[in-house]
Amino acid sequence: MEVMAAIKKRRSVRKFSGDPVSRDQLMQLLEAAVWAPSGGNRQTWRFVVASEPASVQKVKMVSPGMSGKPAAVIAIAHDMNLVERKEGNMRPDSIAKMDSAMAAQNIMLAAKAMGLGSCVIASFHAQGVAKVLNLPKGWQPHLLVSLGLPGKDPKPPARKFEEIIWWEKYDG
Repeated sequence: MEVMAAIKKRRSVRKFSGDPVSRDQLMQLLEAAVWAPSGGNRQTWRFVVASEPASVQKVKMVSPGMSGKPAAVIAIAHDMNLVERKEGNMRPDSIAKMDSAMAAQNIMLAAKAMGLGSCVIASFHAQGVAKVLNLPKGWQPHLLVSLGLPGKDPKPPARKFEEIIWWEKYDG
């Protein structure tokens, strides 16, 4: 699938078929994630995959934003001990969160290209996720990506470019 096709066809899937996702598929998604850009090329992200039904259920218990029955969940965390403090007005955790979002987008686009559904989740109890996944001290979970074979893709939202895009300056 071409990248623009994946971008246009990707949806936040919350209803999954219940079929498993293979370790090989998950490895391909993780490979896509680590090719995402990161601030200063620091690559401070860390990925923890829950793919066993019991592990997925434990993550779901502390993630009110997760719905459906995903086959797997990828937690995107950062080792905050490695996040470099740079001069400027951006906090290090802000850069780490942006890095997480870019890695999540790569995961979701690759998932779509592979015929998988995905949904990024920011509504979760960070300490609960850290405990359930046994994250080391200093690792902070920023996003979760639920994955599985889609039960049904949601309809695409309307996109009215004339309401959100301006050229050279805002004139609305």
